[in-house]
Amino acid sequence: MNKILKIIISSLLLISLSAVSLNADATKGQRLYLKKLKGICGFNGAIMAAKHSMSEWASLQEKHKLADELKKFCPKVKENALKEKFMPHYYDFFYKYAKDSGNIPSC
Repeated sequence: MNKILKIIISSLLLISLSAVSLNADATKGQRLYLKKLKGICGFNGAIMAAKHSMSEWASLQEKHKLADELKKFCPKVKENALKEKFMPHYYDFFYKYAKDSGNIPSC
């Protein structure tokens, strides 16, 4: 009985931790970038994603500094384009197409 309980608790913990990463989407991040940032920033998503390496984007996301970094590159960006709910999608897009990832987005 104790062993089954441990397995159930471990499974629930694993599911709850993976829910955050499953919720974000690089394709949605690309669409958001095209819709909300490309015109204001003046360059496409490939250029923006190549501004940092994968580890640099990960560090910015962990420190919750992604919005600040976007403001640095796009000073005219509006706050509604940087809502907290968009940040995981932007991050996934930038991480997937970072300068050291070898991927090139279609935007």
